[in-house]
Amino acid sequence: MIAIYKREMRSYFTSPIGYIFVALFMAVSAWFFMSYTLQAGESSNFGTYFQMILVLFIAILPLLTMKLMSEERKLKTEQLILTGPVTLAGLVMAKFLAAFSVFAGAFLLSSFIYYIPLTLYGNPSPVIYFCCVFAVLLGGAAFIAMGVFVSALTENQFISAFGTMAMIVPFLFASSLNSYINNELVRTILSGISITARYTSFAAGIFDWAALLYYVSLCGIFLFLTVRVLEKRRWA
Repeated sequence: MIAIYKREMRSYFTSPIGYIFVALFMAVSAWFFMSYTLQAGESSNFGTYFQMILVLFIAILPLLTMKLMSEERKLKTEQLILTGPVTLAGLVMAKFLAAFSVFAGAFLLSSFIYYIPLTLYGNPSPVIYFCCVFAVLLGGAAFIAMGVFVSALTENQFISAFGTMAMIVPFLFASSLNSYINNELVRTILSGISITARYTSFAAGIFDWAALLYYVSLCGIFLFLTVRVLEKRRWA
């Protein structure tokens, strides 16, 4: 598992993907930060900034996940790793952790850098800021798990990327449909699957254990489904 994790981490930075992801994320997140906090005069209210980061994930997180599984099929190396000494769960987890490490490294670095001007121009709450950062990390982890699953379904990286985007959108905007729906049961279901609805508690500085369980469960479900896809293909 560790060997696969190291290989995936190395592949991100021996190819342009890792650099493109970090550069795009830092550039766009800096623009969001300037637009929604400093220039807006809301240096103590940064909840909108982190919500925009969640939306940004639609476009950039598939960069990290689109090749994780699909590339193995394209290069005809999938059977080698499927029959190797590492378990399928270990294989999937190693690839997931590699993508998450690149994402988390860029996000945590930007969050640390952006906190400095917040303290200079306002009076931000460290608790709320930490909760927002933690919630976005959890949301990113869930989206990456979805991307790993989609990548296992195809050998085409572009299909993998667009499929991941299509899967992220409903989870991100499900609760936005509530204002157009009168059925209470449907509204409850949409709020239940919405990642942004779970984010609001953290944005208020409340550590929501139910939301934490939701994010972790979402990761677990999609990683489990990925293992099942690989297991079925191994014995096909």
